[in-house]
Parts: sequence; C-alpha cells; structure tokens
Amino acid sequence: MRWNKLNRAQEGVISLNSVTKKSSFNRYQSRAAYFLIAPTLILFVIFMVIPIGMAIFLSFTNYDIISSMEWVGLDNFKRLIDDAILWKTFRNVGLLTLFYVPLMVIISLLLAVLVTQPFRGVTMFRLAFYMPTVTSAVAASIVWLWMLNSEYGLINQMLSYIGIAGPAWLSESAPAMTSVIAVTLWLGVGGNMIIYMAGIKGIPAQLYEAAKIDGASAFKQLIHITFPMLRPTTLLISTMTLIGALQIFDQAYVLTQGGPANSTKTIVYHIYTTGFEQLQMGYASSQALVLTIAILIFTVINFKINQNKAG
Repeated sequence: MRWNKLNRAQEGVISLNSVTKKSSFNRYQSRAAYFLIAPTLILFVIFMVIPIGMAIFLSFTNYDIISSMEWVGLDNFKRLIDDAILWKTFRNVGLLTLFYVPLMVIISLLLAVLVTQPFRGVTMFRLAFYMPTVTSAVAASIVWLWMLNSEYGLINQMLSYIGIAGPAWLSESAPAMTSVIAVTLWLGVGGNMIIYMAGIKGIPAQLYEAAKIDGASAFKQLIHITFPMLRPTTLLISTMTLIGALQIFDQAYVLTQGGPANSTKTIVYHIYTTGFEQLQMGYASSQALVLTIAILIFTVINFKINQNKAG
C-alpha cells in the first residue's frame, strides 16, 4: 500500500516535471518564431503599413511636395466627381477587364491542358509559354512597340506579304486597346498556365478513366471533369487577373502613353501623371484610395459569383 502511494507520488512529480519542461520548450519555440518573423514584420510595416497610412492621410490634404501640407478634408474626393479623365480611365479599364479576364482564364486553361499531355517535346512548349512571365514588362513592351509600329513594324510587314494593310495599331483607339490587351495577355498567360497545370495534376486519374470507359470524348471530359474540378483554381486566377487588370500601367505607358485621346489611359497611369507630373500628391492619393476600394469591391463580387456557380 505504501509502495503504491510512493509510486503514484513519483509519477505525479515526473508528469509535473514533463509538463513544466514542455511549457518551457513551447515558450522557447514561440520566442524563436517571433524572432525569426520579426525582420519580415518590420519590413512589412515600413514598406506597406506606413505608406498605406500616409497615402490615406495625404488623400485629405493638398500637398505638392514643394510647399507645406494643407488639410482640405473631403475636397479631394469631391473633386473626383468632376474628374472626366478619371472616369474615362475607369471606363477604359472596365472595357479592358471585360475582355482580358475571360481571355486570360480560357487561354491559360487551354494551354495548361495542352502541355499536360504526354507528347514529345512538351517541355519545350512549357518553357516557351512560360518565358514571357519572367520577362520585364517594360522590356517586353518596348519590343512590342517596335513590332506594332504601323510603318516598319514586323506585324504589318508580315500582313503586307499576304495583301493585308495592317492598321495603325498604336495610333487608333480600337487597335490601341486591342494591342494593350494582347501584350498583357502575352505577359501573364504563362504564369497562370503553371497554376492550372498544378490544379490539373491534382485531379484524380480515376475520373478520366471512368469517363473513357463510358465513351466520353476528350471535349466532354474537359467540360464535365476538368472545368468543374478546377473551380477553386479558376477563382484564384480570375481574382488575381482582375486585380492585375485594374492596376495595369507599364504596357499603357510604354506602348501608347495613354493615347490616342486617353483611350488607353489606365487608372494607375492617371494616378502617376497626377502625382508625379502635376505634383498633386494629395489628389493622387485620393485617387489611389478610390482605386483600392474599387479593387476590394470587384474582388468581393468575383468571389460571390464564383461561389454561386460552385453552389
């Protein structure tokens, strides 16, 4: 009896010591984790949180870098209502998004389906489709600027060989917007293709085998298996593409400088000209804040639409 009590007491002491050691180890792990993530958090605060806070503050001021800052309250936002160029840039980006987002989803998905097929040389196709993604947008746009030149551009020269007079790609409104969309697609489709490839690899092969046994064609497998199984991936890609479309700057700046007649001027380009060319930093900050809110709204709408489709 005495030995049982003694054993229980020893077991209690051992368990208490193990709990104490475990809690000490957990505290050590927590401190180590905070220590390791501290540099990232500090950089995040310096380069993200503080600039965002400053931009929100500047949106309520009249600040031109040279003179002192003046608090104007909501005057900048009232001014936005009468800014015809700003609303034109919203229309331009809306038109661009209407074509760019569906085309990006469809083309990247079809390319992903193509390069996941086991045919010879498929690795070269994957590399070729992905290469534009790692190319500088400015450098690529400069190359396309030469190719789309109406007088000596490569594309119009190739069209002339088959008797077609190519349009002034960057000097007319409709071809200019088409050119911006095409170059943006060319730059981004490879990265989304890789994401879709990862999604396709995650689809169980048994589904395709069962469909083949039932006599389903490749097109029916694509429609009834691949598309539905890739809904989460499509949500991710469509959301990122939508946000990217609202933030397009490089292509419009290099290819068309927003022309002709502001027909390809984007919201970010307008913010850039307002802030860094006209030195109206307060007003540019209010435009950026409105753009941020617009991005949040369109992202939520996109999530709702995709959730409804999934339901």
